[in-house]
Amino acid sequence: MDDRTNIAQTGGMATAPRPVAASPKLSFVASASDKARTACDQLQARYGAVQPDSADVIVALGGDGFMLRTLHAQLGHGLPVYGMKLGRVGFLMNRYLADDLPARIGAAHPAVLHPLEMRVKRSDGSDVSALAFNEISLLRQTNQAAHIEVSLNGEVKLANLVCDGLLVATPAGSTAYNFSAHGPILPLDANVLALTPISPFRPRRWRGALLPVATRVGLRTLEPGHRPVSATADFHEVRDAVEIQVREARERAITLLFDPEHSLAQRILDEQFEP
Repeated sequence: MDDRTNIAQTGGMATAPRPVAASPKLSFVASASDKARTACDQLQARYGAVQPDSADVIVALGGDGFMLRTLHAQLGHGLPVYGMKLGRVGFLMNRYLADDLPARIGAAHPAVLHPLEMRVKRSDGSDVSALAFNEISLLRQTNQAAHIEVSLNGEVKLANLVCDGLLVATPAGSTAYNFSAHGPILPLDANVLALTPISPFRPRRWRGALLPVATRVGLRTLEPGHRPVSATADFHEVRDAVEIQVREARERAITLLFDPEHSLAQRILDEQFEP
């Protein structure tokens, strides 16, 4: 699967998510692990399988990293994705069970995700675009701290944030890198984004912000030649970023399916009470 997520390659506006059929036609995708590949072969033999363009549901077998790649690959096709955990981390996955798969999918609860869109101007003048379902992050490339100007909807809010980096996280991604950087966990229906600094040095007391989901975030690296910064959307890294624009791509959507006893919204809520 191609790691690149250039918006120019993903087509136009996303197709509206389709409802799940009563007896869904399934297309299986699996990570490279032996366990996931074996399970994929067994499930295809048991339930049958079709190509993605003929399917009602994509069944993804692996961990959260593989699920993110599946979401990027399927965005724009309108197919819901039902994941089963066969990897190390499975926050976006359901428990792996081989029995009664069509019935589980039929009873699953949908969670509609909208990605963030990142547009980057690099120091060589080139432009790169990418999408992220978890977060868009900026990180210093050298031992020099990053100096970043932060603006919201065209208004400068921080003239010079001195830090190791900065990230913009969705509710679905707020429990991942954002939480590790001491950012807040966001309920799935909160309609906000987390703007979280990574090891901030100046201003000392600034610990981030919660932004309305429609906010357009502008980030400009100061002294890019001396203090280079990379910008990453999920797994797509852009080196030597100078200007970064971030917004929620509301016109794009994909549906994740979860077993009703453990929906994504409930998982995010429960994560706030983990010891």
